[in-house]
Amino acid sequence: MSSSPTPITYKDAGVDIDAGDALVERIKPLARKTLRDGVLGGIGGFGALFEVPKRYQEPVLVSGTDGVGTKLKLAFEWNMHDTVGIDLVAMSVNDVLVQGAEPLFFLDYFACGKLDVDTAAAVVGGIARGCELSGCALIGGETAEMPGMYPDGEYDLAGFAVGVVEKSRILTGKDIQVGDVVLGLASSGVHSNGFSLVRKCLTRAGSQIPATLDGKPFRETIMEPTRLYVRSILKAFEQHPIKGLAHITGGGLLENIPRILPDHLAAHLHADAWPQTELFAWLQDTAGIDGHEMNRTFNNGIGMVVVVAADHAQAVADTLRAQGETVYALGAIAEKGDQNAVLIR
Repeated sequence: MSSSPTPITYKDAGVDIDAGDALVERIKPLARKTLRDGVLGGIGGFGALFEVPKRYQEPVLVSGTDGVGTKLKLAFEWNMHDTVGIDLVAMSVNDVLVQGAEPLFFLDYFACGKLDVDTAAAVVGGIARGCELSGCALIGGETAEMPGMYPDGEYDLAGFAVGVVEKSRILTGKDIQVGDVVLGLASSGVHSNGFSLVRKCLTRAGSQIPATLDGKPFRETIMEPTRLYVRSILKAFEQHPIKGLAHITGGGLLENIPRILPDHLAAHLHADAWPQTELFAWLQDTAGIDGHEMNRTFNNGIGMVVVVAADHAQAVADTLRAQGETVYALGAIAEKGDQNAVLIR
């Protein structure tokens, strides 16, 4: 008669339920700080409940999802995990924002091979901070420990944001016309796009890395989290008629501005309207690429574009500056003709 096989527990198979429970306990106070009107219940249910604010007459829900991309590879290599969570939130809430929507709540998905509670807590701490800064509740999420799926010390992130906008105030760009002004809000750095090229630049530079860029240690400048434009844009949206917003992500100015323009219009921007930071100058020089390639790979210093009527441009810019934004008058809207949808010269 054969002996009974040695029992194999879930932990033996590589999944530590106790570590997952410990992480949840670490997350709860972080999530609690993000709570806002509308949240029904707390972290831990099978689904997250949220009541649409009653001040909306015809509420339309706007959703967005994104990740952090290969910026995570540098987070692993440099052991810098506390800001990528802000990136995760910003990439989704900034996208929701450009429809004119107020972000309401956020959910995250954290996947790894073996759960390191300290690392995961640092990441989720950044997520909570991003939610807090954008007035968005961290209402739920998923931590997936999947042995063999990811190398030791690595993880992946995805985020999901839901916002709401009054149906009559949805921003589509359909009212944009010739003569409207294009304003640009400064980015905080590379944000969370173009990092495959950033990493190539790091490899090419080898040991020839500057100690600082733009007044901060090199690695901090590279990893500076994506700027959250939510509070400042919503304040401007309350006070002024805004015609269009473009979040400058993958594809840069050249690919993102056309997404909000009527087919017959183009944005004519002045190349000298905003300064190039040391960071982007270093990237351009190291990669050996021209201005066109810079403006379709990186945000190149502009993280959000705002299109307004010419007679409202100064007031909108003043409001945004009062909210802490650095604002540049980039150019104006013109007939497209047979030209490209965005011209920078």
